Amino acid sequence: MNASDRTPADLLRSALAADPARPLVTYYDDATGERVELSVATFSNWVAKTANLLQDALSAEPGDRLALLLPAHWQTAVWLLACSSVGVVADLDGDPAAADLVVAGPGRFEDGLACRGERLALSLAPLGRRFATPPGGYDDYAVVVPAQGDRFAPYAPVDPDSPALAVGGTELTGARLVELARADADRLRLESGARLLSGLGYDTWEGLSAGLYAPLAAGASVVLCRNLDRLPAESLAKRIDSERITATAV
Repeated sequence: MNASDRTPADLLRSALAADPARPLVTYYDDATGERVELSVATFSNWVAKTANLLQDALSAEPGDRLALLLPAHWQTAVWLLACSSVGVVADLDGDPAAADLVVAGPGRFEDGLACRGERLALSLAPLGRRFATPPGGYDDYAVVVPAQGDRFAPYAPVDPDSPALAVGGTELTGARLVELARADADRLRLESGARLLSGLGYDTWEGLSAGLYAPLAAGASVVLCRNLDRLPAESLAKRIDSERITATAV
């Protein structure tokens, strides 16, 4: 990765420039059998569309706070990078009443209604399917995001020294986040092309780093597994082999 990268969005731009075709996020849900693989280019396209949605359709500005009420999921990873692209603070499991916007998934819709700003709902169904009927008080992300542009440019430069992420009671600037992600990549011995399997949640920095930021900082990729406890040990061993895993965080 580029040594001058100081925000998560910078890391993604460098990954796209280096090798857009390589896998970046491979997602498994062992409760449903879902598997999704996103290349750097495909992931970046989702991020660009979501960032345009934030900036244009939702009028989000740098410094705004978004309560992200979602589990470890490939679409959560998209939202994290979209927030970084705009300069919005992504608050994992944050207080909706104190947020400017809220993005919620199944089981969290009632909580999210405490937000007086814009609310978006994600079904988290395979292939990002729409709701048959969106939950009351929410717009359906899967309905509104496809029309957004495939390229994103922020109206104002994102300050690396401004808050970018809040998780587990800790708030990190973009620059500090990148610094920690690089240190974690070194600790996990991630190199360019490495494959990290993570079964950790997104409710702690450790889980966020292993499940997104450290692989991104290293030029590696992540195999993000939700409900991994439902997978028998022999099946996990087969996955590690078939996905060419070089490091694990479970």
